[in-house]
Amino acid sequence: MLRTLLVLSLSCAPLAAVDWGKVPQLPHKVVPNWAQLPAGSNFGETPSVAVDAKDNVWVFNRGDKPVVQFDKSGKMLQAWTSPPVVAAHGIGVGPDGAVWLVDTSGHSVMKFTTEGRLQMVIANAGRLPGDNSSEYAFNLPTSLTFRPDGGFYVGDGYGNSRVVQYSKDGEYIRHWGGMGLEPGRFNTVHSVTLDSKGNVYVADRTNNRIQVFDPEGKFLYQWTDIGQPWGLYYAAKENTIYMCDGLNNRIIQLNLDGQILGQLSSFGKAPGKLDFAHHLAVDSEGSIYVAEIKNWRVQKFAK
Repeated sequence: MLRTLLVLSLSCAPLAAVDWGKVPQLPHKVVPNWAQLPAGSNFGETPSVAVDAKDNVWVFNRGDKPVVQFDKSGKMLQAWTSPPVVAAHGIGVGPDGAVWLVDTSGHSVMKFTTEGRLQMVIANAGRLPGDNSSEYAFNLPTSLTFRPDGGFYVGDGYGNSRVVQYSKDGEYIRHWGGMGLEPGRFNTVHSVTLDSKGNVYVADRTNNRIQVFDPEGKFLYQWTDIGQPWGLYYAAKENTIYMCDGLNNRIIQLNLDGQILGQLSSFGKAPGKLDFAHHLAVDSEGSIYVAEIKNWRVQKFAK
């Protein structure tokens, strides 16, 4: 695995490629038929999932109920049938409990109450895409993650390939990145997460790496030879990163040195298998919730 340090523009040598046959399996087991939707109702393509402070699970999907809230047992608590979304992509729950949606084709990020009332929109007029210099507009954004103070970082995403930072009140602070191969640049910012120190982990999807930055956007290092990162989630209790390796249809766990600790699942359609594992979240008990694009579902994997 390659961990590249930006020190005097020098890089450490790559380590040996991962022997996936020797990576241990995580202890988690699928909970069959976890999501209890009403009769006749189904998810559509399911790009994202989030867990709130009460371990309730929020699912963002492309079906007739785009936002659905469940308790941890899978009981449906509520559903939003008409949020102003063009194409669902990312969902997050802020420190204040507000629910945020990232609309990729609508080039927008929106804040809602837990009852689904719109509180804030960051977007261009007409929801047209913005360029890389835009402070309050995006081009195919993907995701967001929160600081403890309620500030947040947006992965902006497929088009601009950058990270944008805002205060809790939606005030622009800074951005960094842009299309490219060198450290500090990206080819699809697909997911972002923060560790307990506030460092920013970026799933640089098409460059097949995770890049790590300090809270102000200074490049620290990168991890390669870990698969293709689609979704990232920092599990604070374990002080580790969980990652959807969407290309290879598996979940991996990494420590904060970028070492692979374990893996979970493989390609398939049956319960416990994955097809386009797009994003994930981890609750306080260590259960993993995985949103899948091609299997149109969220699965719960419990220890």
